[in-house]
Amino acid sequence: MTVRVVQWATGAIGKTCLRGVLDAPDLDLVGLYVYGDRKVGRDAGTIARRPEVGVLGTHDRQEILDLDADVVIHSPRLQLPYELHDDDLCALLRSGKNVITTAGNHYPAAHGPARAEMFEKACADGGTTLFGVGVSPGVIGERIAMTLASTSLDLDAIDISEVFDASGMTSPDFVFTVMGMGTDPATVDLLDGPLPGLYRTLYSETLMFMADRLGLHDYVITDDHHFELAPAELDIGAGTISAGTVVATEWRWHLSVGGRRRLSLAIIWTMDPSLPRYAGRPHWFLRMTGKPELTMSIDLHDPVDAAVRTTGGQYITAGIVLSAIPAVLAAPPGILQPVTFAPYRFA
Repeated sequence: MTVRVVQWATGAIGKTCLRGVLDAPDLDLVGLYVYGDRKVGRDAGTIARRPEVGVLGTHDRQEILDLDADVVIHSPRLQLPYELHDDDLCALLRSGKNVITTAGNHYPAAHGPARAEMFEKACADGGTTLFGVGVSPGVIGERIAMTLASTSLDLDAIDISEVFDASGMTSPDFVFTVMGMGTDPATVDLLDGPLPGLYRTLYSETLMFMADRLGLHDYVITDDHHFELAPAELDIGAGTISAGTVVATEWRWHLSVGGRRRLSLAIIWTMDPSLPRYAGRPHWFLRMTGKPELTMSIDLHDPVDAAVRTTGGQYITAGIVLSAIPAVLAAPPGILQPVTFAPYRFA
């Protein structure tokens, strides 16, 4: 049976998902929501560098809501505030469309019962399912680390770090506003302002999902951030970073119980991968201490063909999205969460 799909947003991740939908014989694109005016009225195939398919981009939300579709691939950029996309998500769910989103919402319960209940009600009203996906959050902690933990006889702690070379990103708004690169730390609060708040909201979902599945209670999450400043002016894909401004961000949190660290998560983005602090480090590194002690390194590689503009990060996110479609369609109404087989549980 062919699955009717709406693609929502056509940025770097959205276009990769869109190509995946167009290339899949069992998926039928029936709608395309776009943000940019220049994409309104353009054929989805043209936007995706594929033959025309007769589905045109629209910026009319009601037009999308009125479509008969099985699932919406919702892939707008993460933006301030974190809740910016809530109204769209709930409207899509109430309209009878399942939603797979790459814009957070991996574990809404992390932010209290009211947020989870908001999405649960929208799902109940539409008979639909919401699934937040991604690599991190989404897979590294929620699936891979939890699977490693399930091999433990006596688990002490899990430490996860991500190091991502973001120098090739080309959106000035995303790089300089949402990522905080090029920021003067003397004039912008990078420890307790809107930006650290955004990332704490997003990544606390990973930590709290893991903690809840591991049976941890009465935990607290503390910040432990660090920033590297550019030693000299640096040209990157999105523009120029001035000397003395932020060239790398380390968003780091620790989840502790009774003063003892149990989970740590560091998200490190750098515009200069040659900095000694980051050179040679894997994209993801997981360390599990206890009995046994385990480490795992994961590296993501871009295509070797220079003519291919799609990055490894875009491919892996789209793969996670498209692979999730059957599970989302088969799930009962509500918020879908990853399942860990025989998880480790703290006593």
